[in-house]
Amino acid sequence: MRVVIAGGHGKIARILERQLAARGDEVVGLIRNPDHAADLTQDGAEAVLFDLEHGTAADLARILRGADAVVFAAGAGPGSGAARKDTVDRAAAVLLADAAELAAVRRYVMVSAMGAATGGRPGQDEVFAAYLDAKRAADEDLMTRELDWTIIRPGSLTDEPGTGTVTMAQETGRGPVPREDVARVICAALDDPATIGLVAEVITGPTRVAVALAELTD
Repeated sequence: MRVVIAGGHGKIARILERQLAARGDEVVGLIRNPDHAADLTQDGAEAVLFDLEHGTAADLARILRGADAVVFAAGAGPGSGAARKDTVDRAAAVLLADAAELAAVRRYVMVSAMGAATGGRPGQDEVFAAYLDAKRAADEDLMTRELDWTIIRPGSLTDEPGTGTVTMAQETGRGPVPREDVARVICAALDDPATIGLVAEVITGPTRVAVALAELTD
């Protein structure tokens, strides 16, 4: 399987790249800083320079052609303001979907966020509310498309070692989840056509990833 990951140098993306490469998949990570290329090579991925905030869908489609799936794992990151939450967390996800359609790549896995179902709420920090609004808009845009999409909404992300077990549901309630386990969920979703059209939250829990997905898609 050839998988293109947007946000290729992010924490989840790098773990995912290593997991996919270890099982023999062909992995491409989109980066905008050429200094990060060596890190992706070390992970077993091909690094491709592309700026998700300033590139065009047509240019990105040329990179995507021949891929079996795309994963949106980009984010404006800590310290960014509300404007970049929109240009990265929303607009870049939409750009990837536009490019996937142009390149005839149907499979799209979105790394969203818990809280994206409702978006920002009154009284929340302005930037965090903008982040949730951006995630909600990106998810809603993807759900309108005739792509084979899956939307994963993790809880609070941690750098703890993964356990391989999770709780997944349309609504799980708040909770932490290691990035390593989120990457495992993405890998499993890419393998399972039954997850197409699935929107699920994920936190740490007692159920093996494959079983949790199977229970959601039965």
